[in-house]
Amino acid sequence: MATLDTIKNILNESLDITDVTEESTFESMGIDSLDMAELISTVEDELDIEFGEPQNLETVGQLVAYIDSL
Repeated sequence: MATLDTIKNILNESLDITDVTEESTFESMGIDSLDMAELISTVEDELDIEFGEPQNLETVGQLVAYIDSL
């Protein structure tokens, strides 16, 4: 499964957010710091990765690019 699809599924299942694109910002989706921490934890579990401490991730596309670079 592509990283974008994984993120879309997690957002849909965890936060009931649909219609996610690479241009979607976390702010526009109403994702706060607690939601982001939960999202990152779930992504780490789903993709079996160690996320680290990324800075300035504002869009889903930036998150996807960061994950794909790991």
